[in-house]
Amino acid sequence: MGTYEALVHDYESGVGVTRTSMPAVDPGANLAATLPVWALSGGAVAAFGAAADRRRTAYGSAPLESVPDPGRVAAAFASDRLFRRNGLPAQGFAELSGFFRAADAWVRTHANYPHHRARLLTALELPADASRAALENRLAALPAAEVEARAQEAGAIAVRVRAEAEWADSPQGKAAAAGPLVAVEARADRGAVRSRSAATQLLPLRGIRVLDLTRVIAGPVATRALALLGADVLRVDPPQLPEIHWQYLDTCQGKRSTLLDLHTDLPVFRELISNADILVTGYRPGALKRLGVQPSEISPGIVHGRVSAWGEQGPWGDRRGFDSIVQAASGISLIEGMPGNSPHADGVGALPAQALDHASGYLLAAGVLDALHARERDGLGRDVRVALARTGSWLLSAAGRTPDHAPAQDPDQRYAVTHGAVTTARPALAEYPDHPWPAPPYGEDGPAWLPRPDGSR
Repeated sequence: MGTYEALVHDYESGVGVTRTSMPAVDPGANLAATLPVWALSGGAVAAFGAAADRRRTAYGSAPLESVPDPGRVAAAFASDRLFRRNGLPAQGFAELSGFFRAADAWVRTHANYPHHRARLLTALELPADASRAALENRLAALPAAEVEARAQEAGAIAVRVRAEAEWADSPQGKAAAAGPLVAVEARADRGAVRSRSAATQLLPLRGIRVLDLTRVIAGPVATRALALLGADVLRVDPPQLPEIHWQYLDTCQGKRSTLLDLHTDLPVFRELISNADILVTGYRPGALKRLGVQPSEISPGIVHGRVSAWGEQGPWGDRRGFDSIVQAASGISLIEGMPGNSPHADGVGALPAQALDHASGYLLAAGVLDALHARERDGLGRDVRVALARTGSWLLSAAGRTPDHAPAQDPDQRYAVTHGAVTTARPALAEYPDHPWPAPPYGEDGPAWLPRPDGSR
């Protein structure tokens, strides 16, 4: 089984920071899979913890030197399986999401959001009320490549399931594997360096403002991790496209929540950016530019974290995607669907958690922390980028595959916490028994910042 220390060192060499020494940890059956999922998940959490310690050390506080607890990390990564609301589990994938047989190969669809469901049915020329059986019949009559092409043209989400070698040899696969695990790039714009006087050992980001324009899992996990360290995180959602509610409750702990239409309330959005230290977005490349928004001009020196499915370069750079879709396209689904691993007789499967999403989230949070630390030295703004497909390429290239593994252990209830009607996973870092507060009511906050602890604007 692969070691999580390898990912920490790959992250640190990519961003140019001193290598951190990590003790060995036996994960047992937590996140057991053919691919070294523990190496990815434990490493991503450890990289985040090490980045937080670099910030602590910079202002004279003692580092926590976190060592990832396999059970706690597994619970955080499989939080959807611990989630309960009024005693009921999360819905998970919607009726039209999943693996389907096309005429010549498997495809995987993602239709959890109503607008993605509508686009998928439009792409396949099915009525709006089509059932799963109707979708199965329609897909069975079409070549998998045609399904993928139709989905792309309609803005829907469906991919042909590929083998690992095919993905690696494709232009999009090569683009996904290129560059560092987390890209941190300095820009020319320069901003004032903010005082760190409000920071404490457990809250090294106290006094830092984070504007969160992300949804689903990876981006919200990143900003939730920053909130855990004391940042004032304001999550912005569009009023016309509500988030899946259980998903919001599972990833918005410690944040505030507001609704804002960026097309009609652009001046408010620009004002929020102008007083933010960090902006985290999950939009496809060019989306902010099309709105006429250039964060580095509005707030010189801002740290801009970005998460995408496929990366910002290559032939798939502008495509939509999710963890399950990246797994299917990159070969992971076939690897995890080998005999003994798959619930499907024909051999397609999935990782024991949406590990590409969660790991990318912690890696993005680590990159943002290190970019913020670098900015405090030179005043320069920085861009920080992660992609689910780049995270997946690390997993595919990592040592330590275990085809004959035990079944993945269920997430341990000891790592769950209940507030009122909602049960979620505890933070992945053992030094934090709980998040600062549960997810607030959706959209309850105004689009404004709280006063900083030091009284500055």
